[in-house]
Amino acid sequence: MTGLNKEQIRRHAVERCRERGVLIPTFAEMRDPSTVDPAIVAALRAVDMQAVDPLNLFRITWHNDPKTNGFGEVNAIELPSELTGVPARIVGLIGKHFPTGAHKVGAAFGCLVPRLVAGEFDPTTQRAVWPSTGNYCRGGAFDSVLLGCQAVAILPEGMSRERFRWLESIGAEIIATPGCESNVKEIFDACWEIRRTRPEAVIFNQFEDFGNYLWHYGVTGPAAESAFRRLGGARARFAAWVGATGSAGTLAAGDYLKRPLPGCRITAAEALQCPTLLLAGFGDHRIEGIGDKHVPWIHNVRNTDVVTAIDDEATLRLLRLFNEPAGHAELARRGVADAVLTDLPLLGISSVCNLLAAIKTARYFEMDHNDVLMTSFTDSVELYRTRLTELCEERGLYTERQAAADFERVLAGATTDHLRELRYLDRKAIHNLKYFTWVEQQGKTVEELHALWTLSFWEDLVEKLPRWDDQIATFNRETGVLSQIKGGTHAVVSREDRDDRSR
Repeated sequence: MTGLNKEQIRRHAVERCRERGVLIPTFAEMRDPSTVDPAIVAALRAVDMQAVDPLNLFRITWHNDPKTNGFGEVNAIELPSELTGVPARIVGLIGKHFPTGAHKVGAAFGCLVPRLVAGEFDPTTQRAVWPSTGNYCRGGAFDSVLLGCQAVAILPEGMSRERFRWLESIGAEIIATPGCESNVKEIFDACWEIRRTRPEAVIFNQFEDFGNYLWHYGVTGPAAESAFRRLGGARARFAAWVGATGSAGTLAAGDYLKRPLPGCRITAAEALQCPTLLLAGFGDHRIEGIGDKHVPWIHNVRNTDVVTAIDDEATLRLLRLFNEPAGHAELARRGVADAVLTDLPLLGISSVCNLLAAIKTARYFEMDHNDVLMTSFTDSVELYRTRLTELCEERGLYTERQAAADFERVLAGATTDHLRELRYLDRKAIHNLKYFTWVEQQGKTVEELHALWTLSFWEDLVEKLPRWDDQIATFNRETGVLSQIKGGTHAVVSREDRDDRSR
């Protein structure tokens, strides 16, 4: 503990942000960047979209335009029936164009900033700990470096090498826990050890912190609605929001969408090799980015309509089909347009999982060409190039014959097995699974668990968003950074100084 009160801690945070030129966007600005001050928009045009630069906090939005280096419409692509094999329209929001190359930087922002502006985190004396299965800790490390505080990234040792290399490059402390994607319990154990041995550390746990939920509710949900209204057409129906369980943050977008688009269903996907929601199951799997073997505290299970399990082998086969020359040749032969082939590398492994879950949902409900299913393409193949190399070494060069087999088996042959439409008691049973992780292991109470089952809890929760924006606006006025930007005196901290201060 710092021994300081909240106001003293908050004053430290204000001074640190003033010193390092950190201006914090509001949730409203991330939702609609047309409301961002023109001086910031102009300054951003000179900043690389992936740079560890404080101005890039304003690029924690679905509206980044890589062609102009500014803002535009929501980044989304529609995959045609020639590829998906279903008449329903499947649209994915693109995560690659966020800083760090994945939308998880938004979840990290949602967990950190409300505590920063409320005087609950002191970047001058405390370490920021980011328990993760990969992308979330990268987003947290990005935020930490900007604040000049030490980031501690916790992630399973079996994750792709790209994640570790990036974390090393910005000076984050890395704790590699045993196992693979589904070994979240080991991550939680590491957090308890940190609590015991490092009193100066603050843990931002995406699996229980409602800042994760509220960022997706307030930013991703409206982005999906905006993309639907732009792409949908006169007779379009918003049929479903699809997301892998993971930390359950993206599922919150579905909670938002059910309000303006009440026909929307929510499908939660997980790995067939670890069917926790589907069968109270367990196991190891290779769909990186969707940690499981528990039900996240922030998952509003009462609002979930469908759970489905995706075979991890199917995601790896499609990763090759979507990125190898032989795969593109086979898809072109089947009528997939060149423009679509160019976009396929925007899908990483968990993005492919989301796509397959959307296809299964469309088949199960017999959706037609007026039905639109939306999902998030969390990250791109850029975080999995080593996986492609490993697959080539294990299985040999990818051929058109193999591509044809994968297309028929995984896409054209997608079925509705391992899918359950949830009744009330099915949802209650999944909700009750939270007890064994969160009450028995993580210190929550039964009363808190019961509260999560009530509708009023979630209705009251979203009322925090405007209050947080008011706190952010007040905090920014005190730092004076916007005035520096407008006056041309905004000093960007050098990369060398960022590295020194984050150690």
